[in-house]
Amino acid sequence: MMHHVPLIATLSAALGLALVFGFLACRLKLPALLGYLVAGVFIGPFTPGYVADAALAAELAEIGVMLLMFGVGLHFSLDDLLQVRRIALPGAIVQMAAATVMGLGLAVAMGWGWGAGLVFGLCLSVASTVVLLRALEGKGLLQSKQGQIAIGWLVVEDLAMVLVLVLLPPMAAILGGGDATQTAATGADGQSSVLWTLGLTLLKVSAFIAFMVILGRKLFPALLWQITRTGSRELFTLCVVAAAVSFAYGAALLFGVSFALGAFFAGMMMRESAYSHRAAEESLPLREAFSVLFFVSVGMLFNPAVLLESPLEVLAVVGIIVVGKSIAAALLTRALGYSNQTAFTVSASLAQIGEFSFILAGLGVALNVMPEKGQHLVLAGAIISIAINPMVFYAAERMQQALQKRALAKGIVPTQADELEELPINTPQNRLHNHLVLVGYGHVGAQLGEKLKQHNLPFVVIEAEREIVQNLRAQGIEAVLGDALNPVTLVQAHLHQARAAILSISDAFDVQALKQAILGVNPKIQVLAAAKHAEDARQWALEPHMTVVCADEALANALCTAVMDSQTHADGRPHA
Repeated sequence: MMHHVPLIATLSAALGLALVFGFLACRLKLPALLGYLVAGVFIGPFTPGYVADAALAAELAEIGVMLLMFGVGLHFSLDDLLQVRRIALPGAIVQMAAATVMGLGLAVAMGWGWGAGLVFGLCLSVASTVVLLRALEGKGLLQSKQGQIAIGWLVVEDLAMVLVLVLLPPMAAILGGGDATQTAATGADGQSSVLWTLGLTLLKVSAFIAFMVILGRKLFPALLWQITRTGSRELFTLCVVAAAVSFAYGAALLFGVSFALGAFFAGMMMRESAYSHRAAEESLPLREAFSVLFFVSVGMLFNPAVLLESPLEVLAVVGIIVVGKSIAAALLTRALGYSNQTAFTVSASLAQIGEFSFILAGLGVALNVMPEKGQHLVLAGAIISIAINPMVFYAAERMQQALQKRALAKGIVPTQADELEELPINTPQNRLHNHLVLVGYGHVGAQLGEKLKQHNLPFVVIEAEREIVQNLRAQGIEAVLGDALNPVTLVQAHLHQARAAILSISDAFDVQALKQAILGVNPKIQVLAAAKHAEDARQWALEPHMTVVCADEALANALCTAVMDSQTHADGRPHA
């Protein structure tokens, strides 16, 4: 019977076993995703018993990736992406190059050719979309500055891997693989063929981005508005799912980009709609269910025998993914002027491999560029790195906390590695007492800053974007480079002497986490939040010790009034 209904059989076996092993993992204080991976191993072709349809499982997992990336796009604007380009673009390229070189060195040590080593190293250089996003969601960092940097980094990696996947077939003969036909095709005209393929791919990707920026920003909000007017909840949910899956497939078909990248840009464009929050909520159950199928499908590809046959090689692969990539990402982030907190978060986020690694490894084997053993090692490295990624995050947090405690135990803030991470010594002291701390200087933050200056209210800005801090200081505005979740950064802004803290950010998880961090440094301070959407204002108003003003109408004037009246609200009751 199961052979006649492979889709139902695969879904029932995958979800059922994922529930069982996920529950057992949680009871054992282990990550639930480890249970999902074990479930995939049990229904995979390398263990006895029922074998699920691997092709179907992979397609279902791809749908999960689309929905997940679409959901991220709903909370990630084009402006956010452009703001992190100065770290995401060079960081991703250099980190991928470093991981590729390490993988190439390991391949050469195992006796492979340089072509096989190059493909093998590239497989180890790119992080998993699903794992990174799930980790950031679980930590409440999806909309934080660290999360935006990690996502921007991931988008650059995805774009780079699109080029690699397109260029690999015509370059297979040059790399030592391919067949006779490919070898002939890449003879005298090989260089021009590769250049033509590269040019065509870049043209397609550029056309896709231009289409999304020019037309998509108007098309998707208009579509969601028309569907909302019908009053049908079913049509609204259908519109969200169709936009995520259908557009991702169409973008891959017409422009040659990945499903994940197409869905991500579709979500970013739909974010322009006033109903983007509802769209995110409607797609959440499907995202959760299909992301489980992704981990199960990964487990199905894993052959446990490789752990016994090549234990040292597996250990070396895991070391490159978890240790080598993490160190490279952390050093690059610090070198580009960002805080230790950002460096730890980004490095932990990228300390695993996933979807693109499997695709590239399979293509490398099919083109005879890389031996089949390389694919097994990539899968083993993926399984282990995904399983221990929560532990990597935990270790990164503990290291960050240890550095903070070590600094604060001395009673002074340690010397910063970057001069922008602390206020100049000649800062007037009257501007650092009974002042305001403004967290974030984006569109809303800049609007608030102008009004605060008009009201002659002294304030210090905390901002994670280096260029913004430089521009503010050039204008004579006190600004500190860093992460507001870091107590050291809060102390640098003299939060303990401030009268109020204003949060000009856009996500409820950030507001809650920032409020706790701020009250941890100054328990008596008044916390105010500038909400961009009315839905956020209503939700945040339920938080104790918080004044909330919505950006829909007269935000800056209203918030300045709230600041000047904040001393009269000492009972901590919420109001908006």
